[in-house]
Amino acid sequence: MQTTLSAPLLFEGPGVHSGQSARLVLRPAPADHGIVFCRTDVTVADPLVPARWDRVVQGPLNTRIENRDGTAISTIEHLMAALAGTGLHNVLAEIDGPEVPVLDGSAAPFVRAILAGGLRYQQARLRAIKVLREVRVDQGDAWASLSPADGLTISFHIAFPDPVIGVQDLRLDMANGRFVRELCDSRTFCLSADVDRMRAQGLGLGGSLLNAVVVEGGRVLTPGGLRHRDEAVRHKMLDALGDLATAGAPILGHYHGHKAGHALTNRVLRALFATPGAWCLTPVGPELAARLPGAGLGPDDLAAVA
Repeated sequence: MQTTLSAPLLFEGPGVHSGQSARLVLRPAPADHGIVFCRTDVTVADPLVPARWDRVVQGPLNTRIENRDGTAISTIEHLMAALAGTGLHNVLAEIDGPEVPVLDGSAAPFVRAILAGGLRYQQARLRAIKVLREVRVDQGDAWASLSPADGLTISFHIAFPDPVIGVQDLRLDMANGRFVRELCDSRTFCLSADVDRMRAQGLGLGGSLLNAVVVEGGRVLTPGGLRHRDEAVRHKMLDALGDLATAGAPILGHYHGHKAGHALTNRVLRALFATPGAWCLTPVGPELAARLPGAGLGPDDLAAVA
């Protein structure tokens, strides 16, 4: 069955890149609605922007979607990861600005509110995107692939010269609330030098030590340090789940990212849908539903992100 929210949820705060404060309200939506953003501040163009792979404007720093009228929403990936990771399929996201609030730099505040508010099941059949054969895209020494699997598995490899990050590898099956318990609180990260460079380009204006892990040399500058020893690769996996959620339905496949980012994840989705015989839609029955990311969540999982 498909799901939506039990009641509206409110979030407020600045966007990490624009620095502009926004008010975001997540509202219940009918079956087969999908995840759709509505720019409530837009009055002379179409304010609705579906959170779909073919509406993504590819870029390295965040995920931005745009409709045919040029109405855009930036940095949707953490919210999209929270929606996918809690098993939500139909949501109207009303926002009065161009960028989703960064909150603490992770998906945990969204997850916490969703679990506390509850989900409502809808009498409509859910279908999943089943990967039938591998597709891969490359960019230099970075690549991303999707290959067949019984559920959704994410593998990721990163390599940074800074010793606090270094080389990190992780593979997780996203079934049974794994995202909520192990990934959702992992924050975006950057080098201290990157902060200065981004701000010189008019980006990162809303970023701070309160919503990002900032590292310099062998030190973590963010108060409290790391939430996980390998928080960096966990956040990359969080981003990947959010970007994969723009497929429009749960994915049954193994995503593998090697030094990948938002653009490569979107490119591998485009490659999947452009390759004949690489995927199909399959009905989700009880057995398959139990293997999806949001299945089986309960009060104990809320405690994990409280």
